[in-house]
Amino acid sequence: MDAHVTPAGQGGYVLPPEIVQYRDLARRIVREELMPLEREYLASPRHAYGLPPITNLRAVFDARTVDRLIRLSRDSGLWYLMVPERYGGSSLGMLAQCVILEEFNYCAVPFPFANVANILYECRGEQVERFLRPVIEGEKTTCFGQSEPNAGSDPGGMMQTRAVRDGDGWILNGTKMWISNAHESDIMMVQAVTDPEKRQRGGITMFVFERDTPGVTIETPGIATWLGPRAAQYVVHFDNVRLGPENVLGEVGKGFTLGQRWLTIHDRLLRGPYALGKMQRALDMSIEWARQRVTFGRPIADRQAIQWRLVDMHVDITALRSMTYEMAARADAGEDVRAEAAVVKLCSGEWGARVLDSAIQVHGAMGETLELPLTYFYRLLRHAQIGGGTTEIQKVLIARKLLGK
Repeated sequence: MDAHVTPAGQGGYVLPPEIVQYRDLARRIVREELMPLEREYLASPRHAYGLPPITNLRAVFDARTVDRLIRLSRDSGLWYLMVPERYGGSSLGMLAQCVILEEFNYCAVPFPFANVANILYECRGEQVERFLRPVIEGEKTTCFGQSEPNAGSDPGGMMQTRAVRDGDGWILNGTKMWISNAHESDIMMVQAVTDPEKRQRGGITMFVFERDTPGVTIETPGIATWLGPRAAQYVVHFDNVRLGPENVLGEVGKGFTLGQRWLTIHDRLLRGPYALGKMQRALDMSIEWARQRVTFGRPIADRQAIQWRLVDMHVDITALRSMTYEMAARADAGEDVRAEAAVVKLCSGEWGARVLDSAIQVHGAMGETLELPLTYFYRLLRHAQIGGGTTEIQKVLIARKLLGK
């Protein structure tokens, strides 16, 4: 049984018909195409956290299955879900993207589409054909390098990776750490200090270049974590990497701003639908299990201890969905939503892990089995309290907004 309550009309929002159509299409694809593949996906040791959907799909399934999903994505128009209209995209705003992405995050099996880092749209001139379009079309993948061994929560103040002028070009030196998809990527977007005095206030520049550029070394194997069967987080070294002016993404000195733009949308605001899909799936599974699981002659759904867990899960989901939709709508209206995205990120990690913990408890021993997605979802949502900025950093950002700093 599917207990998923439609979000249309909740939280003060009545979704426009075109968003509802996309949502229903995504929901149907998940139920008919992805869910039947989930047990095989979860059992495979070849998928990894942080890899693009196509890379993970090809690691697990045969070419025929993957090609069918790619063709479905392209034929339905969902491939260009997050691509701006000027590059052939759907022109859907953040609210629509959040609604649709929630549906795709209902299942552990990823759905392939062009998930382009928003800062890559800063490409100009020949950068468009060299870097941007291949990523849009799924021909190449990217990674984003900001974190360093001693510069995680304070990248602007502690960043050690430097790029110094060399004629009209640059020489890049330093080390980045916790870089998802670095070894599997084709293109790197890397922040480096270009003015030590200014740092995040005009002294950090974003560079874009191919992974196989001379001087780039990626430590393998990657960093093993509990997020998946194999590693996809890496340490990357840059040793006298020579870059030209064509490798500067955006403006010199404005790289920290670009990085914050990426974090605001991809690693904070979009954590909302990323968590909501998993949370809703956990609640739906828990309701179904509670109705069918009988102990001492009665379904556990009759027991208040179980009922209250289900209610708490529902409240967390309803509140996060309303919050996410509001912040996405405000982003569509052109507001600066940095602090608001931090709220979504904070609650997605804290409430998401809480909901999955309750779902595992409701299922008892079955909740710990790896054939169900619950423990996998829990690990991903617990990671949301760390990756992309810790819970504590989100509180700092929110406090600054509240105090007018």
